Amino acid sequence: MGFYKKKYDVIVIGAGHAGCESALSAARMGCSVLMLTIDLDKIGAMPCSPSIGGSAKGQLVKEIDALGGEMAKVSDKTAIQYKTLNTKRGPAVHSTRTHNDKIRYHIVMKSVLENQPGIDIKQTMVEKLVVENSHIKGIIDRTGYGYMADTVVVAAGTFLNGLVHIGSTHFHAGRAGEFASLSLPQHLKELGFELGRMKTGTPPRLDKKTIDFTQFIEQKADENPTPFSMFTQIPPLQQVSSYMGHTNERSRQIVIDNLDKSPLYSGVIKGVSARYCPSFEDKAVRFPDRTSHHVILEAEGIDTDEIYASGLGNSLPVEIQMEFIRSVEGLEHVEVMRPAYAIEYDYVNPIQLAPTLETKLISGLFLAGQINGTSGYEEAAAQGLWAGINAACKVQKRPPFILDRSQAYMAVLTDDLITRGTREPYRMFTSRAEYRLMLREDNADLRLSEIGHELGLISDDKIREIRDRRASISSEMDRLRTTVLKPTRDVNVYLEKIGTNLIDNGIYLDQLLKRAEVTYEDIEKLSGSPASVNESIAKQVGIEIKYEGYIKRQLEEIKKFQNLERIRMPEDFDYASVHGLSNELKEKLARIRPVSLGQASRIDGMTPSAISVIMIMLKKGAAL
Repeated sequence: MGFYKKKYDVIVIGAGHAGCESALSAARMGCSVLMLTIDLDKIGAMPCSPSIGGSAKGQLVKEIDALGGEMAKVSDKTAIQYKTLNTKRGPAVHSTRTHNDKIRYHIVMKSVLENQPGIDIKQTMVEKLVVENSHIKGIIDRTGYGYMADTVVVAAGTFLNGLVHIGSTHFHAGRAGEFASLSLPQHLKELGFELGRMKTGTPPRLDKKTIDFTQFIEQKADENPTPFSMFTQIPPLQQVSSYMGHTNERSRQIVIDNLDKSPLYSGVIKGVSARYCPSFEDKAVRFPDRTSHHVILEAEGIDTDEIYASGLGNSLPVEIQMEFIRSVEGLEHVEVMRPAYAIEYDYVNPIQLAPTLETKLISGLFLAGQINGTSGYEEAAAQGLWAGINAACKVQKRPPFILDRSQAYMAVLTDDLITRGTREPYRMFTSRAEYRLMLREDNADLRLSEIGHELGLISDDKIREIRDRRASISSEMDRLRTTVLKPTRDVNVYLEKIGTNLIDNGIYLDQLLKRAEVTYEDIEKLSGSPASVNESIAKQVGIEIKYEGYIKRQLEEIKKFQNLERIRMPEDFDYASVHGLSNELKEKLARIRPVSLGQASRIDGMTPSAISVIMIMLKKGAAL
């Protein structure tokens, strides 16, 4: 067995969205990085939906960008449609989604990685990890050749024991047309990791030339979209439309009549499916009274005729798929370029991870992405950034990078995984974040860029720009709080015009802005700012003023939350000796080993009385 003469600080296994962010963050922090991938032509691939962001996922992308990650930048360079979701609701749930040219996304991301100093990229398949005395030392590939490193990030996606299903046919693949990794998951089991099985899938790709788009409703891109990244000025690509249609009762009946041919319902597939992104077989069975379901057609890119058919995902035999797809109005004569399929894969139970995403079993080994039981490009990228930063911190002997649930969606994601684990593909939702009013898309840079700068991922020039923005927001808020609007005739005429109460006495501008009918634009017309206020600052000021009461209440909740987070749990705490805890809780606490009382409080089944008992034991042990 031979080893490459160069030793690396960090090895990243996998070049999907998690692997890309891991490699880039570690290299930008000054580490020497080796990225290993089964196929160099699939770096940053979008194997399923050609989109980035969406509800709660958009918040993750903005946070990645604010910390110095790459996903938002590449998304802007390849976006062919922008949509802001949930605009009829409050700003806490506004989320950006881009529809992307998937081939361009891969090409741009690959170029970024190839031009990043400190990264070597090689095509190979990893079969084993080199471990000595519970410390990672490197990896061995399928040729028997080895590479050494101080830390390793495994970001293997769906490739661990990947098994594709189309009807009764099944074959090993990480994705259709790509090799699966069979030896590495077996090796992880031998090292003592607990592995489970999950299932996901992807819908068919259709030939654009054979679709009757007149039977679908056109959905145009947003006008004057706001870019995903704070580094983007103007998105470069032309914007295209997507199209919405519906299945019908015949579509459902075709699937119901052929459920015995679906590996999902014939018992062949053992992996747990994502309940929030069901296949059409699941929809047909779970919602028997629904006569139709949405079908969304999205171009896979500007220079291709492939159309992604969201809503038609299934694992039926190809001949049944054809009949099912052609039952949709507008698709009667469609040609299927790539059939839909389901895929099963192994994942590692994430409660075996520390808050840094380092494994508890092996020092220096980090896991990121779908190997931790998550679904989605955005969840993977967030974990990749988190793990890459922490791998670099470990090598450089810096304090670990850990955010809490009040600071970021990615912290909610990480905390949920390591505290509660997951038995189904984990997807981020705004409802998972208790402090979502504070974790908005619009303030991600204000929340996190200082941390990114400290890590060396945000430049001095950019942080000065963000500090100037923060100062401008503060200055304008001070002006609104100290400026009185007098009840002149012109003022009251305007107030009547916008449908709000007239004023008899002077009123501070911030109090007027709190009214539901009044916007910041109205305030500017009534009492223009002496300084020029751009749209971004105006939006931030409007939110901070209008939601001031709710924000103050949430800040009080965060203070209580942080008090529990500050109470650290000793690593050797003997939960078995704590009287008053159920055996189930003792077992969970001993297994998860929470780092704080706050984390302990979020373990499934934990009660206020159990927390009180633990606090008493901590006080007795002088841990407080």
